[in-house]
Amino acid sequence: MSLNCAVVALAVSPEDGATEAVLDAVERAGAVVETHNWVRVTGTASDGQAADVEGYNALTVRVQTEDPQQLRRALQPDPQRQLLPGIDLNVVPHTWFDQSRKKLVVLDVDSTLIRQEVIELLAAHVGREAEVAAVTERAMRGEIDFAASLRERVAVLEGLPASVIDDVAAAVRLSPGAKVLVQTLLREGHAVAAVSGGFSQVLDPLAARLELTRAAANELEIQDGVLTGRVAGRIVDRAVKAEVMGQWAQELGVAPEDVMAVGDGANDIDMARAAGLSVAYRAKPALREVADTQLSLPNLDALRFFLDL
Repeated sequence: MSLNCAVVALAVSPEDGATEAVLDAVERAGAVVETHNWVRVTGTASDGQAADVEGYNALTVRVQTEDPQQLRRALQPDPQRQLLPGIDLNVVPHTWFDQSRKKLVVLDVDSTLIRQEVIELLAAHVGREAEVAAVTERAMRGEIDFAASLRERVAVLEGLPASVIDDVAAAVRLSPGAKVLVQTLLREGHAVAAVSGGFSQVLDPLAARLELTRAAANELEIQDGVLTGRVAGRIVDRAVKAEVMGQWAQELGVAPEDVMAVGDGANDIDMARAAGLSVAYRAKPALREVADTQLSLPNLDALRFFLDL
């Protein structure tokens, strides 16, 4: 039995012949093209607050296919490499275009919802940003245990005045398109959440400003106005991220298949596997291997096209 789904092709500047190349790839994979439509989104439209944001192009192809998973494999045979250079080809189930179904979009924070890694911004205050960044990179590639690496990185912050957290929070910049994406989803009645291996002292005010539906992160331990170099409570690692995402979906009455997880590193793998649709956003190889879809261009706003918004 043929099923409806969509192929969403995303590119910053598609070359001449891009439409034909995408449609040919879809048809060679055995799908039947019903309709297709390009939309050009300018940088200003996707992120009016950032002068350095590039626009992008989105081609939505409505198709009929006997096997959506086989179509996905055909259009993304190697998760580390685009089938058509410069174009992400993503297969999205038809249910994601059904506006009567409430969706929950759960975003990782560091290098996803925001441009930076908060732990590195904090480490810069003790002159150890490069050292901490190297550990972060290994953790996000899945080469070392996240919880152990977090303890190691947080330990370098011992003795810093807690006031540096406010300085770091002020320096945080949203990723391109993040604000428009969140506003659009909330306006349409969907839920948006953020779960982070970073820190609640930075995420909570950001979540309040964006009016996120839910937010969770680690807590930096503070005593007498000074960072102790430890994390208070259980660490938000990859397993906890997936657990929290599931709890939120249940609380909000969202079906598991209507949950989207968006992240960039190995710490997002468990929630990617648990989500109805997972997105690797400019991601490390470990997450690309397991995610359903890819967003390589630097603009979160493009995720609207996965929901036909």
